[in-house]
Amino acid sequence: MSRRTLTSALGLLVLASMVLAGCAQATPTEAPPVATEAPAPVVTEAPPPYAGISGAGDCANGTTVASVEAVDQFTVKFTMCVPDPAFLSKIAFSPFGIYPQEWLEANTAAGSRLDSPVGTGPYMVSEWTRGESLTFTKFPDYWGEPAATDTLVFRWTAESAARLLELQSGTVDGIDNVGPDDFAVVEADSDLQLMVRPALNVFYIGMNNTFAPFDIKEVRQAVAMGVDRQRIVDTFYPAGSEAAAYFTPCAIPNGCVGDEWYTFDPAAGKELLATAGFPDGFKTKLFFRDVVRGYLPEVARVAEEIQAQLKANLNIDAEIVVMESGAFIEAANAGTLAGFHLLGWGADYPHVTNFLDFHFAGTKKQFGDPFAVIYEGLAAAAQIADPAEAEPLYVTANNAIRDLVPMIPVAHGGSATAYRADVVNPQASPLTNETFSVTAPGDRTTFVWMQNAEPISLFCQDETDGESLRACEQFGQALYSYEVNGTAVEPALAEVCAPNEDLTVWTCTLRQGVKFHDGTEFDANDVVASFVAGIDSTSPLHVGNTGAYEYWITLWGNLWGGEAPG
Repeated sequence: MSRRTLTSALGLLVLASMVLAGCAQATPTEAPPVATEAPAPVVTEAPPPYAGISGAGDCANGTTVASVEAVDQFTVKFTMCVPDPAFLSKIAFSPFGIYPQEWLEANTAAGSRLDSPVGTGPYMVSEWTRGESLTFTKFPDYWGEPAATDTLVFRWTAESAARLLELQSGTVDGIDNVGPDDFAVVEADSDLQLMVRPALNVFYIGMNNTFAPFDIKEVRQAVAMGVDRQRIVDTFYPAGSEAAAYFTPCAIPNGCVGDEWYTFDPAAGKELLATAGFPDGFKTKLFFRDVVRGYLPEVARVAEEIQAQLKANLNIDAEIVVMESGAFIEAANAGTLAGFHLLGWGADYPHVTNFLDFHFAGTKKQFGDPFAVIYEGLAAAAQIADPAEAEPLYVTANNAIRDLVPMIPVAHGGSATAYRADVVNPQASPLTNETFSVTAPGDRTTFVWMQNAEPISLFCQDETDGESLRACEQFGQALYSYEVNGTAVEPALAEVCAPNEDLTVWTCTLRQGVKFHDGTEFDANDVVASFVAGIDSTSPLHVGNTGAYEYWITLWGNLWGGEAPG
């Protein structure tokens, strides 16, 4: 091998060695493992369980509600003492509206809830100028369809002619109870529109059997024969009205079963009055409030007509006594009116219990001592879902009412509302619970409604007055509501209330994301607190206007802690 070849080979070997050495230096050596602590686990605290409240009563005193319980944040369970097929129709009624638990607890002083209540509805109470007007404003955080106008104003006057004049002049957008003689006037005016209501009401002449001579059944029967009901209807009522043959309108199932009312027979009435010991009649009083209703469109004139008929047909001298509306209702409910009294009733929900049970239940004092033969059958009938199955019990009840005559049903009155022609979605609810958030007054931003009288209060848990209840419909909501211009129920603050098989347990799933007008969030405890405030007479939350809580007593059997009937 030549030197050149050997040198070249050695050079290549050296170069290769250098490359290998360089590669070895580029390879990192592994460091020994270093001990590290495991990361601490992330601890997330579970939210505290929902502190649901509950309330319970004693079924032995006649209440139909055994308990109300907040099962969880958005579930409420009603346990009933007896089956209640009318449960949904009842809970849709405005006296059973829901208030914030915190608001109820903060307002327990007398009168503190009457003027500025808090609800969840499309309008909020803005200002109540007593004797003048009541103003509502749109609630910006309302969960449903926003109100059609920014502002809603209620005004009132007792005179139907004055209401119509305001409508014709354009100072109001809608009026209640068009006068009987003005139906044709409105229909003939192209600037106005008439909305006729179904006659789901009754006007009656009440008597109290704890005051002589109304403690004698034959006296009450004689008066029933001596009043010409058809003449009253023909003279003072609008088209669509009828003389009452039963207390309940016949459009309501089981309202008109059993024997019809007495025919007008003043001679027989006078003879019966003589048999009862009053051949020359007697003196008494005739009480009423001067407030127009669909069931009584011309109050003073009807009162004078009845006064004249009593004198001419039976020689009864009845002195007319006009009372302030709130005082009259309170006295009638308490059973302290010693004489005749003129009152009536419009359907709150389309079920016979709303008419018969409210007026003739064992807890009622309006007509004096209640009659067991009436209220015991009504209590049994109210638990039966099938109208046909319940009919025999209602036959017995209606016949007993006819025989015992706690009052005289006079008329089922047709009535109507009227609006300016450009008002969209005008209303004439058969339940008289118009909800004006869906009604638009043309291109105006304020809707002005004129009704017959000022609300008595705005805390409708403890009201029965129709003018108050309509006002509460604008800002308050219950678990269910009635459809606009109808009587069917639909979910409101509840998504659904479902019964068990025998209708003794109703479980309500509540709507989420609902706010009250004061910003608080709606949940199950608000429902329970509202029901406890209304039905539990022993609760510190049970604070209202007069303290009568008439609807809670009559529609739910009795108050918790209330005296048992009979």
